[in-house]
Amino acid sequence: MPRPTQELTVIRRRPTLLAALTLTATAALTLSACGSDDSPGKGEDEIAGADTSSEPSTPSSEAAPAQPERPKITLPADVTYKFEWGKTGDPVKDAVLRDAEQRIRAVDMAIAEQDPLHKAYRFYSEGEAAAGSEKYIQDFVDHKARTTGLTRYYSESVNVKDDGTAALVYCEDQSKSFNKFLKTGKTDVTQVTKDSYVVYASTLRKNSKGVWVTERLASERGSAKCQP
Repeated sequence: MPRPTQELTVIRRRPTLLAALTLTATAALTLSACGSDDSPGKGEDEIAGADTSSEPSTPSSEAAPAQPERPKITLPADVTYKFEWGKTGDPVKDAVLRDAEQRIRAVDMAIAEQDPLHKAYRFYSEGEAAAGSEKYIQDFVDHKARTTGLTRYYSESVNVKDDGTAALVYCEDQSKSFNKFLKTGKTDVTQVTKDSYVVYASTLRKNSKGVWVTERLASERGSAKCQP
């Protein structure tokens, strides 16, 4: 994650703080062979259309694995969220949304604790997405900063494919979330623009523990899909 988008392009959408950061592992990733360069207006159709490329979920005849012990997510009191993700009524899709939400919280916890290798976010991500989150968190650590404020998530679309993966597209509203510098306690409050709104496209897979882990993550800042 301005909060560099997760994929981090600039820390918490603030180009004055980090001018040209890119998430090397995920910036070129796609949800379904589409581009993601985080430039307003470019690639919106491809990212927004990613939620239409998957097949309906099908019930599995396999026995559900025992639920693993999930990491406890503890955040500073000034880091809050508004997830406008309602239950779909489909237990598989609801599990995807639940684990995606926990990944978001876990990344912010790693930032608050200044730990780029925090076990909590690695519980909910693997491969390229985990590598991207590590770099994202490291950028905050390097600047001795963390997130603060309210972040809203909305306009979600989730589809589960026959190959066992899930495609999740959602919007993030960073208009009330900012960077906070640890040494001074100062919050970098910036003006709200169209770039305060980010669309994400991610690929998740259910692992052997029964957790929907994020494997790929791409974003586009200023997307028309997410504007208020």
